[in-house]
Amino acid sequence: MGRDQSSVLSAQSILNMDASSIASEIKDGEITSYEVVNTYIEHLKKVNPVINAVVEERYAEALREAQEKDNQDANVTKGSLFGVPISVKEAFNVVNMKTTGGLLSRKHLIAREDADVVAKLKEAGAIILGKTNTPALCFCQETDNKLYGRTNNPWDVTRSSGGSSGGEGALLGTGGAAAGIGSDIGGSIRFPSHFNGVVGFKPGKFQVSSNGHFPADTIPLQKRMSGIGPMGKSVRDMELLYDIIANKSATEQSLDDFKIDILSDDLNIPLSQKTKDVVGGIESYLQKLVSVNRSFPPYFENSAQLWQEIMSIDGGERMEKLAFNTDRSNVLGAYAKEKLTRKTKIHPYLSWALIGAKLFKPSAVRIKEIEGIIEQGDREIAAYLNNRLLILPVYHTGAPEHGKVFQEIFSIRKTFLHYMPYIAYANVWGLPSLTIPAGTDENNMPIGIQVVSMDGNEDAIFKLGKIVERISGGYNRCSRLD
Repeated sequence: MGRDQSSVLSAQSILNMDASSIASEIKDGEITSYEVVNTYIEHLKKVNPVINAVVEERYAEALREAQEKDNQDANVTKGSLFGVPISVKEAFNVVNMKTTGGLLSRKHLIAREDADVVAKLKEAGAIILGKTNTPALCFCQETDNKLYGRTNNPWDVTRSSGGSSGGEGALLGTGGAAAGIGSDIGGSIRFPSHFNGVVGFKPGKFQVSSNGHFPADTIPLQKRMSGIGPMGKSVRDMELLYDIIANKSATEQSLDDFKIDILSDDLNIPLSQKTKDVVGGIESYLQKLVSVNRSFPPYFENSAQLWQEIMSIDGGERMEKLAFNTDRSNVLGAYAKEKLTRKTKIHPYLSWALIGAKLFKPSAVRIKEIEGIIEQGDREIAAYLNNRLLILPVYHTGAPEHGKVFQEIFSIRKTFLHYMPYIAYANVWGLPSLTIPAGTDENNMPIGIQVVSMDGNEDAIFKLGKIVERISGGYNRCSRLD
């Protein structure tokens, strides 16, 4: 009859475990790294053909590394992720693996060294199972490209997994790794965490090295918006992985020293009733413990505009050169040809986004204005968030059908002004933001919320995140594809 019920339950238990639990079980000798890694690999072989999250695997190498770790002397010092299987966003260099950015022109490019964050995770003992899908050049909040195709949401494959860390979100939603690593310049950790029901942490500006990430952030105003951070199944894992990859450890803090603000829902931007109910439920619970206020944080209402202008600061020139470096066609011609024939090398999400960057490119005078706004805003927001934690929605709904998020954000009608404010705030101001699953919508798709503050308040963010996790139940693995 094949595997008995106890072994099936054991596999399910392993898939439900967060990285902290797995590391502890391996350390205590309750389970071997090989058994854990093999369980995840067998699971990925089953679910990945449906969700298309893993685009390059290293299963044989992972099993060999697990055996080597199991055979190590018991007296050897072991890192905090010793023997734990993780996944990595395709954008990060992993030695002897491809870093393509979802471009056909880069399909044979092999990395010769690890990205800084990958090296740190390996040093902590993590075992990499594979790399996960992104949109082309990570330049969209939905995950699809010409090289690897589209990633589907495991809760409903007709719906978006988000982006640009959409492969990570979908894979972790099924429990396909103990934890993972992503990047976020426009919600790219938080969209997939929210849509797939996983936990994700976007660190604040300059807190984690981006060396070895493709594409690299070279424009200063864009670089401050980007954060390299963990994704996974628990807040404590976000704390653990952040401590491994960050330039410095979080400082111990007490929630007694913090005010808690929740974004007022008296705003002229969309927010579903289900999302309002989820946020309201968290507010009602927290009010029993601490003082909670509704507020409009400084610069919230113009952050989406600033985000779009900063993302368009060079008119998309740098991204266009990367996308068309072996192609004589231009972005306008490529977009038109793709719409007519669907036979170009560049995905229309990317070409349309590049057209938008040209349309929204700020003038030299406006760039100076933006720099002044950022300088003043940094001071005011630092004062506001000094001893304050802010709870925000992530998006106005749970995961919509494929293509809908792209239509809402990448429209020449500037609808990003309605749909990006919740996300853009942490990017524009370089703020750490933790996303926690907190409920479900009318389609039984996950809904997450963000806990945001300023650099230096990471410990308080994690502490409040753990409370929200207890209130809502936190991560719940999608087992529909088991």
